[in-house]
Amino acid sequence: MDAIIHQLKTLFPPHLHSHLFLVGGMVRDILLGIPCQDVDLTAAVPAEELTALGFRLVESKSTPNIYFRYFHDLGKVEITWLPSLTAQDDDLVKRDFTVNALAMPLDGSLYDPLGGRADLEHRVLRTCSPTSLADDPLRIFRALRFECEGWRLDAAAEETIRGRDWGGDLEFIPIERFSQEMLKALAKPDPSRFFRRMVELKVGRNLLPEIFDMTSVPAGPLEHHPEGDLFTHSLQTLERMAALTGDPTSRFCALFHDLGKLATPPEFYPKHHGHDRTGAERALPFCRRLRLPVALQRALQSVCKLHNTANRWQELRDSTKIQLALDALKGGTKEMLPLVVRADFAEELSGWDQVLQVAAMNSAQLGIDPQEFAGEPEKLQQVIMQHRVERLRKG
Repeated sequence: MDAIIHQLKTLFPPHLHSHLFLVGGMVRDILLGIPCQDVDLTAAVPAEELTALGFRLVESKSTPNIYFRYFHDLGKVEITWLPSLTAQDDDLVKRDFTVNALAMPLDGSLYDPLGGRADLEHRVLRTCSPTSLADDPLRIFRALRFECEGWRLDAAAEETIRGRDWGGDLEFIPIERFSQEMLKALAKPDPSRFFRRMVELKVGRNLLPEIFDMTSVPAGPLEHHPEGDLFTHSLQTLERMAALTGDPTSRFCALFHDLGKLATPPEFYPKHHGHDRTGAERALPFCRRLRLPVALQRALQSVCKLHNTANRWQELRDSTKIQLALDALKGGTKEMLPLVVRADFAEELSGWDQVLQVAAMNSAQLGIDPQEFAGEPEKLQQVIMQHRVERLRKG
């Protein structure tokens, strides 16, 4: 904290120091002893002084306008402009939760008009005002993301969420903002809580209907899925994946690896024939609707397509194992797929690295002259597979 304040004092001329405050999550993290990645300030100073210092105005439709500048030592510095010092209280009460409504002037003292310090000590999320959630319903999902780190909504906030249908309010939220909160939650220690609480609080069905639909779909025959419904199975798979890796993409793919089961006609329950193929078909439109990164789209498509075959690893022929590895290489899931299988099926893909190595070999490495099969590409591929199988069996 002292180092950050010292740097800020050198960046801003002395006559501005009494009009600058560290605010929000930055102060929260300082008090928790968590390293700060970015600097958030409020400033009751003339706007022209900020622009003279190299800050540029960034206007936004969904969040307050800020003044922004990047510094090599501090990182991003974002300033919320205030018309006067008396506007500081108005700014704090407009924030989401009291633990994010703390301010710290450059003398290092704490300004806490809403009692956020006590809530921080108890890791409680209490809204700054009765309208905090209605003012920006995305704050509900931010709270659920915080809950994945051990925070808990207080009774009043939870009652506010349960007390109304948020569907209409959430229609106006850009889907990207929800997806950002979801991906952040997936990186936290207890990511399944984000989705469990969505269903429990009945909020966000119009944003992510798939997890709500999972609750009424059987995961499969009870002898294979004693946990019952697909939602429970998917969360258990996510929890096991979270114990294996902190990668949000891998965790996302674990949660939705059985996406195709949502398309099964009820008359075929509890079985889901062809759900791997169906899941691969649904993965891209599903991810595109959520505006997720292309790499994540490809990964989910690959996992949906391959996981069911990979779950039968011990039964597969060598050629099928090699083809599975080829498909995983193509889908960018060579490291992820074995983890999904462990999380979903508690099976180890023994020898996977060796199969991957063989699958990656080209015709020259296998000692095949492609000229011998000019005009016969299908036969060449057959010969390459035969040589790969032979190489795999040699060990």
